[in-house]
Amino acid sequence: MSSPAVNPLINRLSAPPIPAVQAWARDYDGSRGALIDLSQAVPGYPPHPDMLHFLGEAAGSVAYAGYGSIEGEKVLREAYAAHVGQLYRAQIDASNVHITSGCNQAFIAAIMCVAQSGDRVLTTDPFYFNHRSSLEMLGIASGSVPCHAQNGFIPSAEDVRAVLRPGIAALALVSPNNPTGAIYPAGLLSEIYALCRDNGTWLILDETYRDFMADANEPPHRLFDEADWPSHLIQLYSFSKAYRLTGHRVGAIVASTQRLAEVEKFLDTVAICPSQLGQIGALWGMRNLGQWLAGERDEILSRRKAMVEGFRSLPGWKLLGCGAYFAYVEHPFDMPSDALCKTLVTGASLLMLPGTMFQPEGSAAGRRQIRIAFANVDAKGIAEVIRRLAAFRP
Repeated sequence: MSSPAVNPLINRLSAPPIPAVQAWARDYDGSRGALIDLSQAVPGYPPHPDMLHFLGEAAGSVAYAGYGSIEGEKVLREAYAAHVGQLYRAQIDASNVHITSGCNQAFIAAIMCVAQSGDRVLTTDPFYFNHRSSLEMLGIASGSVPCHAQNGFIPSAEDVRAVLRPGIAALALVSPNNPTGAIYPAGLLSEIYALCRDNGTWLILDETYRDFMADANEPPHRLFDEADWPSHLIQLYSFSKAYRLTGHRVGAIVASTQRLAEVEKFLDTVAICPSQLGQIGALWGMRNLGQWLAGERDEILSRRKAMVEGFRSLPGWKLLGCGAYFAYVEHPFDMPSDALCKTLVTGASLLMLPGTMFQPEGSAAGRRQIRIAFANVDAKGIAEVIRRLAAFRP
């Protein structure tokens, strides 16, 4: 008897990267000391204790146990619209906001509303692996805008122009970038927006890590100043990193009301509504934790400084990019980065992600590159990471 068919679009996908590398950690015997986990973009600080107290009390309330609004609770949508409007010096209405179950859901909802199987969507190279996986499982072809180490992994308008062609449904950018940490200049984003608009292509901009930019109170771009932004721009965000709500899965989409009417169909089918508890946590954080978040931003920036200074003194290793939660580095060894990262677990008690997970299969650059998620390690821990790398021999 033959086996039932399996969807090849799913079957061809690689195993989720984070669990795959964490399996290496489970096999580690501890002989090199306590493992330092630099694999996942996790805030290296607990939620504010008042936030935990608030969520604890709310979890026992019947009010937050039932279904909520498909598009997210109005009070949070209004608060987030006001926040975006203030940050970007723009007029954003609650009708331009939908709340999602994390930013990954926001991305796939946006993609499904602007592209279909057989269409083509561009990402950068290196790319955020969940974006590429989303495209592959939907049968949407992908292409790349090259981002080079010598330019700090910031794409050029010329490179974008070179790969845009009729029929490309969307270009997905992440800034600050995952995996490289690169922050795209406002002027460049305006140029890229104009290129997308002229090509009839959506610009999907994921700004999950914008709270950890040095000038976080300045608008990262002026795209909302464009009169036609609703017909060409979709912006994504996550509350998870700012307020340590990763497990509560709360993200947001800013888009035109017409586009969000389509997004609502997707959200109702997949999740019905985002977590009520996560939403009120995000709202409470926006209302009460501005000063605390500023302090956490300063702490992340100090960790970035420790990474820059540490790699400056590390022979053979090159720091290619560093910002927000991530450092993107080049290793000095004659072996592929996936094999090296596995060896680093047993040989240095360090868990990192190989560049091969962020670049097309067979990429020569990916063989020598590694992503280090440093946000969950303090300056003392970063110094220990540098010490272990200096002593490591494969």
